[in-house]
Amino acid sequence: MGNTDSKVDFRVAVVQLTSHSQQIEPNDESFWDQFWSDKISSAQDIFALVPAAEIRALREELPSNLATLCNKLVDRLQLAAENSCHTHREQTAAINCVRLLTRLLPYIFEEPEWRGFFWSDIPTGQQQMTSNGEYVSKPPLAERLLQTLADLLFCPDFTVASKKKKGPENPEDIHTIDSCEYIWESGVGFSQPTIHVPSNDRNRTEILKLLLTCFSETIYMAPTVDQHSRPNKWLAYFTSGQNRQTLPLFTSLINIVFSYDPIGYLPYNYLLFTDTREPLVEVAAQLLCITLDNSSISSTDQPNTSGEDSPNLFLNYLSRIHRDDDFNILLKGICRLLNNPLIQTYLPGSCKKIGFYQELLMLFWKFCDRNKKFLFYVLKSSEILDLLVPILYFLNDARSDASRIGLMHIGIFILLLLSGERNFGVRLNKPYTTRIPMDISVFTGTHADLLIIVFHKIIVSAHQRLQPLYDCLLTIIVNISPYLKTLSMVSSNKLLHLLEAFSSPWFLLAAPDNHHLVFFLLEAFNNLIQYQFDGNANLVYTIIRKRQVFFALSNLATDASTITKLSTRNTMNKQTVFQANSKSNSDSEPQLNRDFIPQPNTNAPGVISNAMITTLAETPSIHTMTERTLAASSSLDDNNLRTRSNTTNESSPSSTRPASPPLSTTTASNLFPQNDNGLWSATSEWVQSWKGKLPLQTVMRLLQVLVPQVEKICMDRGLTDESEIIKFLQHGTLVGLLPVPHPILIRKYQPNSGTVMWFRTYTWGVIYLRNVDPPIWYDTDVKLFEIQRV
Repeated sequence: MGNTDSKVDFRVAVVQLTSHSQQIEPNDESFWDQFWSDKISSAQDIFALVPAAEIRALREELPSNLATLCNKLVDRLQLAAENSCHTHREQTAAINCVRLLTRLLPYIFEEPEWRGFFWSDIPTGQQQMTSNGEYVSKPPLAERLLQTLADLLFCPDFTVASKKKKGPENPEDIHTIDSCEYIWESGVGFSQPTIHVPSNDRNRTEILKLLLTCFSETIYMAPTVDQHSRPNKWLAYFTSGQNRQTLPLFTSLINIVFSYDPIGYLPYNYLLFTDTREPLVEVAAQLLCITLDNSSISSTDQPNTSGEDSPNLFLNYLSRIHRDDDFNILLKGICRLLNNPLIQTYLPGSCKKIGFYQELLMLFWKFCDRNKKFLFYVLKSSEILDLLVPILYFLNDARSDASRIGLMHIGIFILLLLSGERNFGVRLNKPYTTRIPMDISVFTGTHADLLIIVFHKIIVSAHQRLQPLYDCLLTIIVNISPYLKTLSMVSSNKLLHLLEAFSSPWFLLAAPDNHHLVFFLLEAFNNLIQYQFDGNANLVYTIIRKRQVFFALSNLATDASTITKLSTRNTMNKQTVFQANSKSNSDSEPQLNRDFIPQPNTNAPGVISNAMITTLAETPSIHTMTERTLAASSSLDDNNLRTRSNTTNESSPSSTRPASPPLSTTTASNLFPQNDNGLWSATSEWVQSWKGKLPLQTVMRLLQVLVPQVEKICMDRGLTDESEIIKFLQHGTLVGLLPVPHPILIRKYQPNSGTVMWFRTYTWGVIYLRNVDPPIWYDTDVKLFEIQRV
């Protein structure tokens, strides 16, 4: 009953504040004290008792009351910090100020005229006065708020455990302690044992959520270069040297995330005990994602990814991590948490499953992108496969879910980044023995087989809006192909099935960039044949068995009448590129009847809620995201190099060049006009412009040599079993018979403004949907993305 009365009193104060009849005087301390008294016990109470409509009305009709309330809240927080929150009353006041500011700030940010309020100069009448009667200028409200929050995150007996004996005679002063001795968890850069206090976790979580809210001004700006060319002032100040807590806070955040073990030692522990650590870990991961963001986006300049000279000290500290022991802590933590949703036990539901794996994937991306030493450590480590498997699991699990397209993007972007390095391709040759629950074809093979099978599944049965990612998926396969020693029969069939589908005339002529997919696949086949022929008898057998696919490509019609006929069929017969009668689909995979005629490039939705999803920025093209480089000579086995060095040059000069999509969309579009419906249509000139560049020489030479040999041995020995033919191919050789090996071309990820904007939109979309208790940004006028209801 008493608690209900307290809430009524708080509600009365809110109504009085928003009343149209009166302006509350700033010096009415008894009135303002009601907002941070112990009448309120949770953030949920604040959100229920301070409705959105009343905040907007206060902002529009009584702006002076809102301004005074914000000033009073920051002043009270600052006073609590100066007193080091020694008493329960001070702690309650501080945390309620934090909750109320978390409620108010989104409504201040959604109104452009109010965004400068926290950065404006303090009026003379409200400044501090010295004993001489002179006014001392205060820093802007935003700076005072951010520094106070940073200090409160290292306040003994409030957010960190005290290191001194308790008692009024031994208080610890928040302004004199060394915060680096109070880092929240041992790990990177800090080895001292720490004490876990649940109340400290709860207070940290509330403060970190307010910091997220402070930085969320970004989501109230449209996703344009003009809007995001200026740095976020809140973020710039907090990550700069003006914040004295940057180092201990950065260290605390990464250690609290990567030391977290949701399982523990007791089955069903999460049902027996309240876990105060997981909400803290989740918001810490989200805050890291935001503080490690680029501060601004330029339409012309490439983003700086080194971080070493960045004014953002969080990026600077991340780029300077270099000890193997620290890298090991980070990598083991990421692997442990990403594999958590995959854990299977004999006791159903006995292990706690985390929900913040998207934030973890974003953090891994940022760590690899900003610290190349960490990336190379990951690539050298055998644990890279412990990262690959959960990523492939998430990709396969989310492939048909429109609400998780953002998760698909981040997973594929990470694999694209890794595939640009030789060690990743080499590591994929390790046998895949761990079995996790995925609805894919049963196979015996390597992690490379797993990757190809999952990619095939994504393409043939995924959501239509994933089509812009096909280039990325095939680029990854091309990048790893020179290093894959042995592909299984299942994955070999999958690759041929993709080529068969993408090389069908109606699909090739359906869009100006569709032929790029054929170029990527042919380049992958050439890499495997030229550099890994000896171990890939399964693939060679599959190529021989499906040789008509290559013959059809070689004989693709280019005359105008046939092109017109096929193009007309495209518009009349809307069928899926993957038909159920495809013989290469021998493992009885489910087929979809989706329309694969290209659709307008709309924003794809992505994230995690069953009720709401958020839109994403446009996916950058593969040409924007990657730069082509030649692989180092050490990237191949010496034996393979010696074997191929004896080959003869019987092909045209184009055979010595790696396959590459020859035309940009802009160039291609000039070769065919639009039809009467405003849609483009293929022309004979367009087909001729790329058909002659198809890198078919290596495969055609292989077929020319091996097909007669296989046919002869089948007739001579009466072979009907494919295993016998494969055994024959394993002992075959093409030394001196193939064209001169082409140089290996690797497409490495390169930072660009398009991916910066995509990651910013995706990150904030995830944070928006994950923070629903309380719903910090719900029903506010967000501009960075759209919120769609499912």
